[in-house]
Amino acid sequence: MYLSIITTMDVILFRHGIAVDAENWKADDATRPLTPEGSVRTKQGAQGLSRLKVQPDHVFSSPLVRARQTADLVKAQLALKTKIELVDDLLPDAPPDALLARLASLPARSVVLCVGHEPHLSTALSVMISGKTAASIEMKKAAACGVGFIGLPKAGAGTLHWLLPPRILRVLGRSAAAS
Repeated sequence: MYLSIITTMDVILFRHGIAVDAENWKADDATRPLTPEGSVRTKQGAQGLSRLKVQPDHVFSSPLVRARQTADLVKAQLALKTKIELVDDLLPDAPPDALLARLASLPARSVVLCVGHEPHLSTALSVMISGKTAASIEMKKAAACGVGFIGLPKAGAGTLHWLLPPRILRVLGRSAAAS
């Protein structure tokens, strides 16, 4: 297990990559895709996750196009066989408690990848580790973090094991590709 041998669930939160600017997008925001640069950088970040030996049993994604594209890139880079499940619990305005309830319904010893948006992911992370929404945490585009739970996932019960900005994930990915 990449986080800890004593956790009963490991959760990886991954923010979607760089998307087309909302001000320049004339269609529905839900259809706003990753930019070509966003796709490349997200793939490089996913290579960094492979260096961390991340192998999720479950992959959840926001249904918005940019998150789905990110989840597809991460799944491909990690060579995952599991299906991506689109869940409203990862929409930008979803309550963090809904995501925690979904996680709590999964089998023990699960490793779960959740691909979503800000401010939801940083708020969910704050609730996971502190039980409150007030923690000041920044998750840049294509950043990731790993949270471990002992027992059922619930507010305040998580331990933050790592939080990696996209630049560091890309560096890890390049070093993995070179070895």
